[in-house]
Amino acid sequence: MTVASKTVSDVIHSHLGVLTRAEKQLAESLLDNYPVSGLGSITTIAENAGVSTPTVVRMVQKLGFKGYPDFQAHLHQEVEATISNPIAKHDRWAQNAPGTHILNRFADAIMGNLRQTLTDLDTATFDSVAALLSDRKRGLYFVGGRITGALAEYFFTHMQVIRPATTLLSSNSSSWPQYVLNMNAGDILIIFDIRRYEQEMVSLATAARKRGAEIIVFTDQWGSPAAKLARHAFRVRIEAPSAWDSSVVTLFIVEALIEAVQNSTWDETKERMKTLEGLFEQTRLFRKPG
Repeated sequence: MTVASKTVSDVIHSHLGVLTRAEKQLAESLLDNYPVSGLGSITTIAENAGVSTPTVVRMVQKLGFKGYPDFQAHLHQEVEATISNPIAKHDRWAQNAPGTHILNRFADAIMGNLRQTLTDLDTATFDSVAALLSDRKRGLYFVGGRITGALAEYFFTHMQVIRPATTLLSSNSSSWPQYVLNMNAGDILIIFDIRRYEQEMVSLATAARKRGAEIIVFTDQWGSPAAKLARHAFRVRIEAPSAWDSSVVTLFIVEALIEAVQNSTWDETKERMKTLEGLFEQTRLFRKPG
């Protein structure tokens, strides 16, 4: 079992097709309130799922773990990773840092993140999200957290040029109910939320879904709680040899989506760009040569 490449949730999902009926019942119980549901004793987990303790032992071994203690140890590592603060992340990387230059260490980490994310990413999911974002009958709403807010704004700024009916939510969560008030059935809420996940995102996603909005979440390999409410979620690798998580691969997917949407609606987008360039001319926003 290589935890660096897959989360326990990933492993459970990938084995659903080979589990027995009782094991599937256990798997569904574990995924229902993941990862908390897997942190109790083996007896508690069996009782909550309505299965026997031998079923728990058989399933975790079928998933590739040495036994229940090994399974639970990996869950604890995941929980620790999702709540790590910048100091803890820095210290963890610094302990095992090789003697190569930081540029090389970063390049290796980011290329690894990109490869693993693309391996895990279903192109059908990407295409479906691009189609949803291209549908001009749907309003688009963008929101991010303390760090990921910059990614939400970047995505919004480009989509605002490509198509109408785009809205960037304020960073002040107390104003979010007013944005939800304007959401209609079929609109799309795009959420950026990585570890340490922000509590308000789940409340926002829940309220938006009640209005009939579709949810798209950009998160990390462990998964924001808001992803459970999403129609589509991009689970991106974010670890880097730093106190901070990397946004490079998330930005890669965002920019690929921008191009996919732009390309699918190019005639309309081109006209909007021409109009926008005319407005830039009027306001003399950009410096001219000479």
